[in-house]
Amino acid sequence: MNADKYEGLSDIELIMRSRDGHSDVTDYLMEKYKDLVRSKARSMFILGADNDDLIQEGMIGLFKAVRDYDSGRDASFFTFAELCISRQIYTAVQASRRQKHIPLNNYISLYGNVSDDPADADKYLIDALQPDGDLSPEELVIDRENVHRLEQRIEESLSPFEKQVLDLYITGMSYVKIAAVLGKDEKSTDNALQRLKSKIKKIIKEDIK
Repeated sequence: MNADKYEGLSDIELIMRSRDGHSDVTDYLMEKYKDLVRSKARSMFILGADNDDLIQEGMIGLFKAVRDYDSGRDASFFTFAELCISRQIYTAVQASRRQKHIPLNNYISLYGNVSDDPADADKYLIDALQPDGDLSPEELVIDRENVHRLEQRIEESLSPFEKQVLDLYITGMSYVKIAAVLGKDEKSTDNALQRLKSKIKKIIKEDIK
């Protein structure tokens, strides 16, 4: 494939050519956005499944984005592709869990990173949810020793929707992006996020007393 001839074209122009039957243009778009797929796969790796499988699912989501993008209805192609990729990967993770009958707490850790910003590489869920942000090192050690029990209590306290929101929050997504991936409105998604944070804070407070 001679990619040079496509470099000056916009995504919309490329998509139109792809739909006119130019399969090499589709290949070019898939290659162009492969790094986006890899990025999304890395961010969702914490949720479970093999990274190569997540990348494969992400490429399927990217293909669907190329196929379904509507410039008159959707946002930029990048934003639409990001949504399609995230949905495809998350749907695959959920399906894998159902087949294996594995509960949420085997994937969601209080020590899972909650930011996709390299500057926040050491920002963990438990740090974001600490009731007052002033737990002593000794208390944090106790939390680590009892993390499985804490996660089990969290698993039991959350509604199915809250579990989905927590899933995606841990990957570093904002509530706006979570709402888009889950196909929910932003207000109900933000409400669910605030509820689950309150529940987890309460459980942590009770555990360290």
